Amino acid sequence: QVQLVESGGGSVQAGGSLEVSCLASTRIASIHCMGWFRQAPGKEREGVAYIYENNVHGYADSVKGRFTISRDDAKNTVTLRMNALKPEDTAMYYCAAARSATSRPLSGSAYNDWGQGTQVTVSS
Repeated sequence: QVQLVESGGGSVQAGGSLEVSCLASTRIASIHCMGWFRQAPGKEREGVAYIYENNVHGYADSVKGRFTISRDDAKNTVTLRMNALKPEDTAMYYCAAARSATSRPLSGSAYNDWGQGTQVTVSS
């Protein structure tokens, strides 16, 4: 099992930027895929971004062009940089690790381990 701890987040006005990070308890180079998900109150969990061990990455259409996912294998950290934030980006953001191969990296069912989440709030 991989322990994941998110940090960052917070509150910002629309148009602003925030960064959330995820520290893994093991070498992320050995993890097939790392992902970021979010869930707003009353809404389903949504896959936001993912990055494979070979650095291939992708995004949900709702954040494409605004969010950037990156990884630092030396620090066992995955970071999500969020720019041009909108009120609809408000949610709890979760980091997740997929230890097995997956072709659906934006699906929560592909992931084995989850962090506790960090809140992002965007005001209009």
